[in-house]
Amino acid sequence: MSTSIREARAFAPASVGNIGVGFDLLGHSIDGPRDVAFVRRIAEPVVRITAITGDIVGIETLPLQAERNTAGRALQTLRDAVGMADGFELEIHKGIALGSGLGGSAASCVAALVAANALLDAPLTREALYPFALQGEAVSSGSLHGDNVAPMLLGGVVMATATRMVALPAPAWLFCAVVHPDQVLETRRARAALAEPYPLSQVVEQSTHLAQFLTGLQRGDAGLIRDGLNDVLVEPRRAPLIPGFAQVKAAALDHGALGASISGAGPSVFAWFDSRERAQAAAEAMQTAFADAGYGARAYVSPVAGPRAEVI
Repeated sequence: MSTSIREARAFAPASVGNIGVGFDLLGHSIDGPRDVAFVRRIAEPVVRITAITGDIVGIETLPLQAERNTAGRALQTLRDAVGMADGFELEIHKGIALGSGLGGSAASCVAALVAANALLDAPLTREALYPFALQGEAVSSGSLHGDNVAPMLLGGVVMATATRMVALPAPAWLFCAVVHPDQVLETRRARAALAEPYPLSQVVEQSTHLAQFLTGLQRGDAGLIRDGLNDVLVEPRRAPLIPGFAQVKAAALDHGALGASISGAGPSVFAWFDSRERAQAAAEAMQTAFADAGYGARAYVSPVAGPRAEVI
């Protein structure tokens, strides 16, 4: 092997997928929990996962077989694409709970890719890593969507299509409160709730909100963001799967949120604010609302323009 670097460690941050109005299209990273991947380059033509540790309590044993693991599958597709004779050995430390709606499966995948990329003789751009992240994430979600992996790769707010990542502006005064209750909601179950078709009128209404939301980000206009951050498609069908959701959303709005909805597939709930102070006060109220529904919860407050995955 010609590369002089044989091992690397990288983290990937948690994320808020969908951001309400951008189902499978929008996401942003947050400064909060994170996954860490430790990758070694080995002189064998394989991808091997040796250990998964961390926040895995209450989750069925995560697969160590590379093809059944988001991180392992991502490294397999990377290795095949660049034509490596060598392989990778991987350890994953979970800081993001699976089934939380915070991009737990995506973070393992992205952290592993960023670490492995640092070991290549000719490291790839973040854009070039995106297709491998999509393939890895599909192992968990069952479909190719980048609303979690893209903001982890680029940081901040990102529009993720099937072929590209587009970074979007996020004013420095925008902050997010995310509250993760002691509940687990599997992505596949949450997606099943969306199977029935939608009437055209609802699709048009959602498109109007999305247009306002994106324009608000571009202009730094809190009023447009507020008018746009209103999900009429996904949230109504998934909310019944999250005990306490209505009360938590009401607590966020009562504390000045520009909008609030389900983070990713849930059960975490996020809200956007025009200051850190409002976000902090609301996070506590949102935790209290979950407690009143019988669930403990962890709260995170972060700039909407959160960090990207990096080698550490």
